[in-house]
Amino acid sequence: MFIDEVKIYVKAGDGGNGCLAFRREKFVAKGGPSGGDGGRGGDVIMVSSMHYNTLLHLRYNPEHKAERGGHGEGSNKTGADGDDREVKVPVGTIVYDWNTGEQLFDFTEPEQRFVVAKGGRGGKGNARFAKPWHQTPTEHEPGSPGRELTLRLELKLLADVGLVGFPNAGKSTLISRISAARPKIADYPFTTLEPGLGVVQLPEDRSFVVADIPGLIEGASEGHGLGTQFLRHIERTRLLVHMVDVSDITGRDPRKDFKIICNELSSYSEELGGKPMIVVASKIDAAQDPKRVKAVKAIAAKNGLQFLQISSATGQGLEELKEAIAARLLAPAAFE
Repeated sequence: MFIDEVKIYVKAGDGGNGCLAFRREKFVAKGGPSGGDGGRGGDVIMVSSMHYNTLLHLRYNPEHKAERGGHGEGSNKTGADGDDREVKVPVGTIVYDWNTGEQLFDFTEPEQRFVVAKGGRGGKGNARFAKPWHQTPTEHEPGSPGRELTLRLELKLLADVGLVGFPNAGKSTLISRISAARPKIADYPFTTLEPGLGVVQLPEDRSFVVADIPGLIEGASEGHGLGTQFLRHIERTRLLVHMVDVSDITGRDPRKDFKIICNELSSYSEELGGKPMIVVASKIDAAQDPKRVKAVKAIAAKNGLQFLQISSATGQGLEELKEAIAARLLAPAAFE
């Protein structure tokens, strides 16, 4: 199950209490105060990991508490520090304060560490308060509480390229042909119910990551279909590949399909609507009417967009598409 948003509670460990004690040992002259300090409470630390690609493991484990510090003891013994608690999250996770909406951290690389809740300080024992003029202090401090927070975690996939288009435009088939990803493929709408990632390998040790984004239909930016549930996953991409089905089977107008998807992207966010894009006419092996292909080519030219045509079934145009994507990703000027 793909889960990309969860609510969790974190609580750092409280500091241990300071001790009130006096030495009463035989042969020890002028024993005096000997209460030790409390130990520090453990921190709650979030760590990004490549071993996770969903927040599912946190949905069913929403509370994360670090260990409290040990209390101080006599003979000036300091309490043990509490153990830290690590919370593993996938790369691409953004951490928000649930109550204020403030963004606290954005995990963009593996093995990043973020102390989301700091442990409490240990309290001072009475030995700390001894002065020449105050030799039998009874003062001692309780440990300070550890920080506690309710968090909202949101996952945005990290990919170079986002595949967009209507359901059954051929996105899943394409990603299965150009990468090792094996998404579910069938001839009905919303076959793909969750985003998928595929790594495309090219000669000369070149590669890029492609994300298949499901659920785009008219009104998606307002929550229709799978709506905004997955549009966030292409916000980080550098390039969009807009696939338009030009086969005769659907009976749809490819020009209208193109405009609807572009409008949904712009409605979701201005930044998303302005991302660089390659327009791809898909399923050309089933396009008996050449006017459908020409219509998509014309609208791409009108918008100043690169146009390619492919057939994932026959393999036609796939190598050209991969090279075109790689060329755009390696051209910094394309993203200025």
